[in-house]
Amino acid sequence: QVQVVESGGGSVQTGGSLRLSCIVSGLRIDDDAMGWFRQAPGKEREGVSCLTRMELTYYDGSVEGRFTISRDNSKNTLYLQMNNLRPEDTAMYYCAALCPPETTETMEQYNSWGRGTQVTVSS
Repeated sequence: QVQVVESGGGSVQTGGSLRLSCIVSGLRIDDDAMGWFRQAPGKEREGVSCLTRMELTYYDGSVEGRFTISRDNSKNTLYLQMNNLRPEDTAMYYCAALCPPETTETMEQYNSWGRGTQVTVSS
């Protein structure tokens, strides 16, 4: 059973930066693709970024050029460096052993979501 613990969220102003961390247990993150997702109030969960086993990356168009996904295999930890944050980035952020983009059905069937970490960006 995969377990994840996200941290690093907070409240920042527009243009600020945060680095999210996701400590993973139950699988080796360098053996599988891992992704970051987010869910804003009143909206569906959406994929943000993915890092594959072969270290290929995917970014949603809304974050490309501002966010960077990475991992530390020795710590089995996934990261998301977020720069130049905007109010529309405000959401709860989750990591998962999924690789966006994913269908709504896949995300709903996934049963290893963590509690997430809240990111709030004020204008």
